[in-house]
Amino acid sequence: MQYLEFVLFGNTYHIYNRGINGCDLFREKENYDYFLGLYDKHISSIADTYAWVLMKNHFHLLVKIKDESKIQNLASNSPDRVPNPVRAEDPSRHFSNLFNSYAQAFNKRFGRHGNLFERPFKRKLISGIEDYKRLVVYIHNNPVHHGFTKYAMDYQWSSYLTCISVKPTHLQRDAVTGWFGSETNFKKAHDNHEDETDLENWLGL
Repeated sequence: MQYLEFVLFGNTYHIYNRGINGCDLFREKENYDYFLGLYDKHISSIADTYAWVLMKNHFHLLVKIKDESKIQNLASNSPDRVPNPVRAEDPSRHFSNLFNSYAQAFNKRFGRHGNLFERPFKRKLISGIEDYKRLVVYIHNNPVHHGFTKYAMDYQWSSYLTCISVKPTHLQRDAVTGWFGSETNFKKAHDNHEDETDLENWLGL
């Protein structure tokens, strides 16, 4: 199964996908953990991640695809010439591999067959710090928007808590909090629950 949607080197995107026909993508805690492990395996080498959230039947990402030369350097410097080195020619395929790998494991776990994700995944080119900030807040407040929690910090499966943590992470935490000027401003911005209709229309959701 191919989930390809064209993405270009050096560009920043909002990436969104959901379960086909709105079906659940995550049923157990282990599903969320497994998806994040696969994400680190398939995506961290070709994209910098600024924000993410995993909801029961969909997810949102804010990522910047690395420059082609940087990806090629990572591939050539891989220790012991690891199998399936990073291929700079097609970053979209890494997302397809992520979705395929997760769908196969999910289907096996729950005895289901067929597609799990919608195809192709949706993506929106993003530019400008103000749009970055709006999307970070939107992504982290998605559980609030859908009634899962009252505050972004109460939801486990997003990058919000990582942004205010000091633990090692692949998340571009310093860049994100830097857009808001400080961690305090970052937290305050998430308390402003603006009407998201216009933003979702702009994103094509």
